[in-house]
Amino acid sequence: MQTSQSLLSFLSVAFLAGLATIFMPCIYPIMPMTVSFFTKQTNGKSKALFYGLSIMLIFGLIGFLTMITGASFLNFISTHWIPNLAFFIVFIVFGVSLLGAFEIVLPHNWVNKVDGLSDSGGWIGIFFMALTLVVVSFSCTAPFVGSLLVMAAQGEVFRPLWGMLAFGLPFAIVFSSLAMFPQWLKSLPKSGGWMNEMKAVMGLAEFALALKFLSNIDQTYHFGLISRTTFLICWILIFTFVAFYIAGIVRLPKDSKIKKYAPSRLFFTGLFLVFSGYMATGIFGKSLPMLSGILPPIENIGTLEGVSADKLRPMAHGLVGFSDYEDALEYAQKVNKPVLIDFTGYACANCRKMEESVWVKPEILAKLKNDFVIASLYVDDKKELPKPKQYISKYDDELKSTVGDKNMDLEISKFNNNAQPFYVLISPKGEQIGSPIGYCSLSEFSNFLHFSKK
Repeated sequence: MQTSQSLLSFLSVAFLAGLATIFMPCIYPIMPMTVSFFTKQTNGKSKALFYGLSIMLIFGLIGFLTMITGASFLNFISTHWIPNLAFFIVFIVFGVSLLGAFEIVLPHNWVNKVDGLSDSGGWIGIFFMALTLVVVSFSCTAPFVGSLLVMAAQGEVFRPLWGMLAFGLPFAIVFSSLAMFPQWLKSLPKSGGWMNEMKAVMGLAEFALALKFLSNIDQTYHFGLISRTTFLICWILIFTFVAFYIAGIVRLPKDSKIKKYAPSRLFFTGLFLVFSGYMATGIFGKSLPMLSGILPPIENIGTLEGVSADKLRPMAHGLVGFSDYEDALEYAQKVNKPVLIDFTGYACANCRKMEESVWVKPEILAKLKNDFVIASLYVDDKKELPKPKQYISKYDDELKSTVGDKNMDLEISKFNNNAQPFYVLISPKGEQIGSPIGYCSLSEFSNFLHFSKK
């Protein structure tokens, strides 16, 4: 149930991102022209519906191509420093572009070639009309598409496909509906300064998203430069600036002066200020469930009597975890408690959500502290293993040289799973207790922990 809710929330974000993109300056102004084309066609409504579905299909194809690269490649995208640094740079560049410093466009010969294919007529021509729209709107859609694909890389393998289909769905609905009912065009707001403001807000949001990629690098490689507090302060400054910008306190060179404050402007100003205030509470240690998949986790380094600190890993909510399964099992035998193996990841959004919405509950937290020995095994930990502990896996015959490699190999070879979070109960004798569980609801996780006593 919780997994389906997680997928539903992801698809909702994808849908809303697609809807927001329609109102960007590179797409919104061409709506009347497109609708006018279909109203003059034979079977115009059917062709308009096909046009909208074609846009959705093209975005879905982007997701499909990402999906077939496989889980290992998606894991590489979400955890390795090279793609994370590349995404950081790309998001900064697109953010600056959306703020009006310059415009990013594809080569004109590409655009002209695709546009030429749309003149072929018939249903094929309409498909290429849809492709032309996707290509021409590249500068507006690329940041959203990139964000969604990165989010999808941290979830199930099929998420890139579902996410891109959900992203394209508003295009299908809006363009097809307007072509079927052209009188609705009159109720749409006219193009104007509000579009430039929306574009600027999206650009500022790109800066906030860019920080997430630097944070991924910082966590997986243990640089310790971007703490949770630092992350929050940066986001508070960005979104407070957004509020001031919408309110007209801050203006960009191409913006006109605000003469009248519409209710919508006041609403969004207040919304972003409230969001900044919400984040400010996190600086003082409050849990922020709404951002649990984005923020660095709340962590502290606990202690266990008779255990050296180098064997332990920082965890949230005052919990103490071992960084190595064998060390956890050895300690469990001494204290006669079962081991809870927590296969997790620094870039795992669902892992943070479990910690912030399920683990934090008093009844769960008490059991985790008192009844279990926790092995917190990060599959994306890039810390190098000592040379004597590096080995060739029997599963894939590849060298495992990092802590994350070893943990992922354990999860795959011993438990036949490669997704996170993934929880397994092991008795002090090293025997598996019950069935493992992944991302789940509070009641499901509670039942899972209680099974250890059966």
